[in-house]
Amino acid sequence: MQLTDPSPVPATGGAFRYAMPIRWGDQDAQNHVNNTLYFRYFEEARVQLFHRAGIYLPSTRAGSLAHASCDFLKPLTYPATIVVTQVLTRVGRSSMAVDTRIERDDEPGVAYATGKYVVVGVDMQTGKSSPWTAAELAGFAKVFL
Repeated sequence: MQLTDPSPVPATGGAFRYAMPIRWGDQDAQNHVNNTLYFRYFEEARVQLFHRAGIYLPSTRAGSLAHASCDFLKPLTYPATIVVTQVLTRVGRSSMAVDTRIERDDEPGVAYATGKYVVVGVDMQTGKSSPWTAAELAGFAKVFL
């Protein structure tokens, strides 16, 4: 008889999408979204991903950002609704790597920015990395479709 691990591990290649409006105040003097805001959009989508996976902040556990990058492909302008897509590329013992993409909802398939991030599960009491729990992995498996 073969034993299987009861905790599902999210499959790489699964995606989580989150839509949000561009705010008028997100624009800079050139009337396009300031480059720093792209990281905020990635952050908001990441927080929503954790929330939907059942990981609520603040908590005794958190996801600490270990790496973030962004390639700016086209300027975003107001008004618009953007869709941030996060694609799981790797799940480690206490970390996960994700590819990100920003598109306008009225221009599906047209990338305005792409990026990557690595997040590490952290025990907030010790400040050290901590393995993902079975409940966290199951939550991520339900979110990354």
